[in-house]
Amino acid sequence: MKPIILIGYMGAGKTTLGRHLAQELHRDFIDLDWWIENRFCMKIPDIFARKGEDGFREIERRMLHEVAEFEDIVLSCGGGTPCFFDNIDYMNRVADTVYLCAAPDVLQAHLAMGKSVRPLIQGKTPDELHTFIVDSLQARSPFYEKAQHILHINVIHTKEQIAAYVQQIISELKIKN
Repeated sequence: MKPIILIGYMGAGKTTLGRHLAQELHRDFIDLDWWIENRFCMKIPDIFARKGEDGFREIERRMLHEVAEFEDIVLSCGGGTPCFFDNIDYMNRVADTVYLCAAPDVLQAHLAMGKSVRPLIQGKTPDELHTFIVDSLQARSPFYEKAQHILHINVIHTKEQIAAYVQQIISELKIKN
């Protein structure tokens, strides 16, 4: 079966929902950032520091093409992945793409709950973060909105909310599980 690729801004819930979606569909789950870290034996912030954003984006593109060729997977991409090169067009050709669309306040709440270090937002005050999210979403939305499916996401606090979103994705993709 074709891969399912989840896209959207950082903090939208791609990894959380992707992991549960894969489990529900009996597929393998791959987080593209984790894949890159394992292949290069380096954390994403270290790759950014050593190669810059341009170098990272080239690596990300190559790894996307590698992983998206797998069958029976759910793939969670980094927030910027669809916005560079021809990545979103490629994803739409080889997979079912789902944009997890969340408002800036939802994204900020999710990012505040998160434990991972995110190079693009490190050291920002809450006001700076909100402005950064709004500006970034404005620039990235035209790419995200090219996804084949759009799912609007609210703050995710419970397992029941996760399960409900997973069922919405399954229903939207018309998958029989």
